[in-house]
Parts: sequence; structure tokens; C-alpha cells
Amino acid sequence: MAHSLRLLIIGGELASGTHLVEESLAEQFGVSRGPIRDALRVLETEGLLESRRRGVYVTGLTDADVDELYSLRESMESLAVRLAMRGASEGDWAEAAEALQGMRGAAERGDVDAFSRADLDFHSGFYRLSGHRRLGAVWEQYRPTFAVILDVTNARDRDLLPAVAAHADLLTLARSGDEDAAVAALADHLLGARHRLRAALHR
Repeated sequence: MAHSLRLLIIGGELASGTHLVEESLAEQFGVSRGPIRDALRVLETEGLLESRRRGVYVTGLTDADVDELYSLRESMESLAVRLAMRGASEGDWAEAAEALQGMRGAAERGDVDAFSRADLDFHSGFYRLSGHRRLGAVWEQYRPTFAVILDVTNARDRDLLPAVAAHADLLTLARSGDEDAAVAALADHLLGARHRLRAALHR
């Protein structure tokens, strides 16, 4: 339920300022009010909704929100990459390589949903290999938001193969042991993603 509403909000179908009524949403989605209430609570913690005196309203994503999300992710993932590189052996990168293959296959098929899932699996691998439990927990909190962001931005990309190449370069650098180069490549990758989301939100 939260995913469906998150997609509508980030995709712009529920505009900022929209008043969300539990009863109406329950009727629209064919569920009871309990799952709706739970979903609204989750989306409020993600900053996509806010409670006011007269109910719950969509805040959506502003440019400032996009900058906050991506600056937070860059800080977290840079640390995850560095920690992963310090502790991982060559065999530990097999999961990331498998996710990369999943991205390539999805890109060749034009399967945006599968591409987005593989993309997130690729990046989640850094958090797992970091061995930093709390860092991973924060990423898991924001992963659903970035999942929808990928759905929205990837749906507008006609060719996903350049993104595959960028991830392949990042994995090569991670395996090489050059932390600064890997983190710089990650920063460049996330900056491009930030710009694509901003462009999508302004269309």
C-alpha cells in the first residue's frame, strides 16, 4: 500500500497539497482503512506527507528534498563503499557482479522494473559488505523511496545500457582497492541520478 501511494506521490499524480482521506483511499484501493493508515504513517516518516490539524496532506518532493535525499545517500554510501573495500575479498563481490548481470539483461530486454530491482540490489551489496549494521538499517529505511525514484527516472530513459556501464566501472574500481577513485565514481553516478530526478519532477 505504501509503495502504491509512494509511486503516485513521487510520480506527480498526487500533487503537493493534496488532502488524503483514509476512507476515500480505502475505497479507491479496495482495502480496509487499517493498511491505509499504516501506509500514511510510513510515508510521513519518509517526508512525503505531513499531518496538519485537518488531516494528512501530500508534501511531495521539492528540489530541496531531492538534494537532501541524495546528499544523505552519498554520505552513507561513500562510507559503505570504503568499509566494504577494506573488508571484502574477491569472492565477496560475486553478489554485486550477479546484480550487474541482472541489470544488463533487464536493459537489453527493456524491463525497467527488473532493472530497478537489480540496481538497488547492486548498491545494497555495499551496505552488506560494509559490516556496519546501523548504516545498513538507515539504508533499508530509505531504500523504498529510492526504489520508486528509480521507477520514475528509469521509465524516462530509452537506453539503460549506459547506466549498466557506469555500474560496471564502479564495481571494477571497488575491486581494485582504490577507495578515492571508487568514491569519486559513486559521487558522479549519484549526481547524475539527482539531476535526472529533478528533470523528471519538473516535467
